[in-house]
Amino acid sequence: MSRIDAKFAQLRAEGKKAFVAYVMAGDPDYDTGLEIVKGLPKAGVDIIELGMPFTDPMADGATIQLAGQRALEAGQNLEKTLEYARVLRKEDDTTPIVMMGYYNPIYSRGVDTFLNDAKAAGIDGLIIVDLPPEEDEELCIPAQKMGINFIRLATPTTDDKRLPKVLENTSGFVYYVSVTGITGTAEAQAGDVAPEVARIKSQTDLPVIVGFGIKTPDAAEAIAKIADGAVVGSAIVEKIGAGESVASVLDFVQSLADGTHRG
Repeated sequence: MSRIDAKFAQLRAEGKKAFVAYVMAGDPDYDTGLEIVKGLPKAGVDIIELGMPFTDPMADGATIQLAGQRALEAGQNLEKTLEYARVLRKEDDTTPIVMMGYYNPIYSRGVDTFLNDAKAAGIDGLIIVDLPPEEDEELCIPAQKMGINFIRLATPTTDDKRLPKVLENTSGFVYYVSVTGITGTAEAQAGDVAPEVARIKSQTDLPVIVGFGIKTPDAAEAIAKIADGAVVGSAIVEKIGAGESVASVLDFVQSLADGTHRG
């Protein structure tokens, strides 16, 4: 059983939904970013999504684009992002870590090298937003063989014809993108999301987690009531970008976790 599977089993036993927090590795700098990441589990985060800084983040809005720029300018790279996982694993061997981003940095490193390094670092899953199912042989299948979950995005435009293809090699959980567009723009509406989550769950036993457009504890709670959990990224990254203290950022994360766990 993977860490992700074990976490969902634990949450089900506790009657809770999963709170997933996204932060950009290396934002605003290596040390501050690492301090935030190390504090996430104690702030109630069930699964950590670790953003890989990239120069052309086409699925992301301004907030996360700027976070990537800050991280890159501070010297963050894929190796240092893997180092975050290695450091966290020295004190936490249970919180799942999912790397989220784009394929180019992985391709540049080499798929086999990356997967071996990721597995050794304690990475549990990958969300690679620019690799569609038609490219599964590129990274998805090799990752699954290494025991690393490949988590796929489903969106409001993923119709019933396309959905089975999206789900075919997905593992860990399904990430439902609640809005049409980029991160950090429109707000997720539970009423709109609920039938889409039900539609996906009718075709898979995997948990369905909803992200994009969730900005407050109340919104996280509303989404958690109709899904298996909520992802918050831009709202957290916005506070980091505003220069708030690590303690202030983690207090906000705790409020989001509490909201989700009430769901």
